[in-house]
Amino acid sequence: MRPRDTATTALRALVAHPGRAALTLLAVALGCAAVVVLSGIGDGARRFVLDEFSQLGTRLLIVVPGRNETTGGAPPLLGETPRDLTLNDALALLRAPGVARVAPVAMGEAPVSTGALAREVGILGTTADYLAIRELTLAAGRFLPAADPGRAAPVAVLGATLARELFGTASPLGRRIRIADRRFRVIGVLAGGGVSLGTDMADLALIPVASAQAVFDNPGLFRVLVQGRVGADLAITAEQVRAVVRDRHEGEDDVTVITQDALLGTFDQILSTLTLAVAAIAAISLVVAGVLIMNVMLVSVSQRSAEIGLLKALGASAAQVRALFLTEALVLGALGSLAGLGCGHALLWLIDRQLAGFTLAAPPWASLAAVLTAMGSALMFGLLPARRAARLDPVAALNGR
Repeated sequence: MRPRDTATTALRALVAHPGRAALTLLAVALGCAAVVVLSGIGDGARRFVLDEFSQLGTRLLIVVPGRNETTGGAPPLLGETPRDLTLNDALALLRAPGVARVAPVAMGEAPVSTGALAREVGILGTTADYLAIRELTLAAGRFLPAADPGRAAPVAVLGATLARELFGTASPLGRRIRIADRRFRVIGVLAGGGVSLGTDMADLALIPVASAQAVFDNPGLFRVLVQGRVGADLAITAEQVRAVVRDRHEGEDDVTVITQDALLGTFDQILSTLTLAVAAIAAISLVVAGVLIMNVMLVSVSQRSAEIGLLKALGASAAQVRALFLTEALVLGALGSLAGLGCGHALLWLIDRQLAGFTLAAPPWASLAAVLTAMGSALMFGLLPARRAARLDPVAALNGR
């Protein structure tokens, strides 16, 4: 038998039993679609998280109080923080050669009110450099003044949502608000917002860092954002930052400096691994589809024993009979995987249209992996029926035994 004859005979055998073939194709298609959809969702989540971290700014270092390490001895085994980061610590970081800007951050929640309207929102205390480091834009007014960071100026910049809920369509510029028990004058409104690291920038009130420390009665900083100079090596700048803090903290290396690249790389690796794991779990369904192919073909061998006997009586070799049934299995795997790819990408497209700000698209490797897994399962599980058909005795097969 020529390869063309083998393929034609395999297709005719499938067409002769449309119900059985359709169920098998459905099983393969569902498995492929699951791989495409789940890998697309996983990769979309990965890109969403990386974009969120990228919105923090460029050439960024995050200085967090406390050393990220364990200590020996009895529990607790987590390292402790000998002292808080202070505003003077943050300003001292400007001495590091690789540092361009520094933005100390003090955070908490407090009631914000004007007239009869009041809301409990996040309060972020920082300095003028926060705008450039975070690459934020203003919709109206101006940002926090570039004055002495230790001066508790009574001014505030509101997120877009907070400004709208407190003042409606009226301009909030120059209006007075109360944060906790202190009064502030609104001097600016942020444009847009978005959620970054779990903080909705549109629903924040930004005030000078010294004012935030007074509101929360806490001299410690939540963290310090540091922007490296253009062309400076962030790893070297991070070590310079640690050295400055260590010198101020009596030799204690009691802060953690996180580089943006390391943060993005870690999350990228974790989320990529999770995407692969989810896709692998989905691929198990293709193995189940392969078992179904094997069962269907074993039934087919028993029903077509006379046909197999005739082929062998006419001179078909055992290898040709084996190739015939393997071709049927591969055709089932190929057609099912193509149908699954189409359904999977269509479903991803539909889901993507329903989700704002969350782009879903299957990575290129997902389609290839789904097809190869489907074809591999079909070939592996089709081998047993093919070998059984090839071993049939021609005379016994013609007699239906």
